[in-house]
Amino acid sequence: MTDGKVKCMAYQDKYEAYLNEIPADIEVCRQNKRRHVFGYTGNYDIVLKWDVDVYNQILEEFLKEEPAANAGDTVDSMEDFARISSYCLMKGIGASFDVTSLEVCKYLQARFEPEPALGGTCAQGVAAHAAVGFPAVAQLTDKCKEVCKMMDAPGVQVVKGKELVPVMEGASDEAPVYHMILQFSKDDKFVVHGKEYTVPLSNRLILFYDQIHKIVPIDQCFFDYWGEHAEDISSYLVSGFDAILDPAVMEERLSQLVPHFETIRKKNPDFIGYLEGAYYMNPQVKEMIFRRLAPYMNIIGTNEEELVAQNEAYGIATDITDIHSVIKGLEDFMSRYGIRGVVLHTKDYAMYYGEALKGIDIEKGLTMGNLMSGTRARIGKYGTLEECRESLKLGLSPTGLAFHEKLKEIRTDKTAVLVPSRYLEHPKYTIGLGDTFVSGVHTCFP
Repeated sequence: MTDGKVKCMAYQDKYEAYLNEIPADIEVCRQNKRRHVFGYTGNYDIVLKWDVDVYNQILEEFLKEEPAANAGDTVDSMEDFARISSYCLMKGIGASFDVTSLEVCKYLQARFEPEPALGGTCAQGVAAHAAVGFPAVAQLTDKCKEVCKMMDAPGVQVVKGKELVPVMEGASDEAPVYHMILQFSKDDKFVVHGKEYTVPLSNRLILFYDQIHKIVPIDQCFFDYWGEHAEDISSYLVSGFDAILDPAVMEERLSQLVPHFETIRKKNPDFIGYLEGAYYMNPQVKEMIFRRLAPYMNIIGTNEEELVAQNEAYGIATDITDIHSVIKGLEDFMSRYGIRGVVLHTKDYAMYYGEALKGIDIEKGLTMGNLMSGTRARIGKYGTLEECRESLKLGLSPTGLAFHEKLKEIRTDKTAVLVPSRYLEHPKYTIGLGDTFVSGVHTCFP
């Protein structure tokens, strides 16, 4: 850090002003044919409707050990589910785990009311983009008709052969790839071995009964098309490798991705590469991705839980309640992997920290990310521009405003931009909020 203080005035609420600019931005995107490209996964989610009474009955029957969960754990039985899920609820953390037992899947769907939904950062990001009116191109691992139908909207395209086609023209007759999601609610009471606990934060648990995302196949025609049309890329989202367990499989993907991005960067030096982090089932795979792909990315996206875990692995504590500790954590994170910039998204604020982004109003992206994800949390679906406008009635997060004020104290030569969120204490929906936020950020990339 240098002696230069962050130039940070009292927060000026630009939510409505930025929202008013979006229709013109959409029209420019449609006319110039530059596209926001989203990779690489989509799937058919089964959302299990949360019922705390049913959950307590499950714990009473199946929780034999103390609550605990570690990276790499698998759900082989209902006893595993009870142990892992109760730990996540106690901490209010979101996480993803493999399910190896079909019986566990059937049991959970029988006890909780199931509801179909769209899954995958790529697929959800494109759907959120389309809801406000932006065109976008997706690379899908699950091309089943059910997934494509949920994404079907004007301007949503995929690569088929040597051209871009509407998403439904890329649909297959294959069966869906299922993920089960259990979203739990803040302040709910649950019982562990006779002691009552309170859920500290609304979040979700994702359970994978899925083999395709252990390898994440990427269509060669997708690589070929964008290698030939690199100049048409505005921004490129990289995501979806969090379920890969085998480092050898990830090495194979990297052998495709590295030359792919070398080609694109040579032909289109100004495109925005955006790598979105996640909870990875194998932390070694995450390390491989960050170290190998960071040189080609402008931004790495992370939430506060992931930032804490990423630094803890190197013995570095990050206090998410202290802006000085957060900035120090971001500095450590960036220097470790040679990252140019980070977008940190939390329930109270979003922040960009890193190199200046020439010609890009990143405050606009953070604002739209907050607004679009807040709208999804409020109404339970990807919001239209008018539904986003309704979310302007929500107040700004007091914690976010306090962080913005404290940012003035930071001395750094980097760009630091923080936008408080429109705060919702009890969200209707917690699934896909991060994916929707990322989609919103991409609206500022020309």
